[in-house]
Amino acid sequence: MARVAKLVYYPVKGCAGTPVETADVTPAGLRFDRAWMVVSPEGEFRSQRKHPVMASIRAEVLDDGARLRLAAPGVEELLVETVTDGPRQPAATFTWQGKGVHQGEEAAEWFSDVLGLPSVFVGLAPEHERVTNGEIAGTAAFADAHAILLTSESSLDGLNERIASRGAEAVPMDRFRPNIVVAGWPEPHREDDVRALTAGGVELGYAKVCIRCTVPMVDQETGKKAGPEPIRSLADYRREPEGGVSFGIKMAVTGPGQLSVGDEVIVHSWAGPSPSTAAAEPPFTATASRPAESV
Repeated sequence: MARVAKLVYYPVKGCAGTPVETADVTPAGLRFDRAWMVVSPEGEFRSQRKHPVMASIRAEVLDDGARLRLAAPGVEELLVETVTDGPRQPAATFTWQGKGVHQGEEAAEWFSDVLGLPSVFVGLAPEHERVTNGEIAGTAAFADAHAILLTSESSLDGLNERIASRGAEAVPMDRFRPNIVVAGWPEPHREDDVRALTAGGVELGYAKVCIRCTVPMVDQETGKKAGPEPIRSLADYRREPEGGVSFGIKMAVTGPGQLSVGDEVIVHSWAGPSPSTAAAEPPFTATASRPAESV
């Protein structure tokens, strides 16, 4: 039986995640996931791609989102009274252009000190509106592009076997910064073929495979680059036709609800034959070729 093994939300885009046992899942993803973001004065989002130290910044959501406690190595903690409706600040994530609510000069200065360059801290605006693309459209907060990133333990196990064969150290799942980790699928990367699933009281639909950038090469505990793994090994067998390497899938929330660690994951639609009807199908392995998918 496939089940939810881990749930994680990331209050501040690009910063450390918060594991939870139970989460409310909204149309935009796990509640408070990427609800705040650090941007340049012009509105460009700050990311571990350029600022790996962000991995070591931890944000604790307090009082149902009314306050945030920010912590980073070597600096004093900051308690932020969040602003839900105030001065607007340009905010952009790749192709999405919008505005966030300025969270005050003290928070802006704190992030500027930690990152070593002028920064502004913003939260979701009440009028925030965003349509995400992919096979199934949805919405998202300040995530790169989609509400949910889903991975599986078997995919990580298969990848780490390849990394070990090079004599390199295995990587933990947090390198991929997923929201949902599934246990119980025996074949690596079986999630690529999921098109619709339910877990707990939540319904999710497939948007696209997740093309990985350089962030998985950042140690999420130290906030320092620790490459070339896992991207080097993924490049051996997970190259996508349109470019890049993939790990995990991005999903839209088609039915909001509550989700808990341990909930059964029931797949209602597969891209190919479901495991229960695929007795004549050759085993799906990490080394098997995978048909190209539109992303």
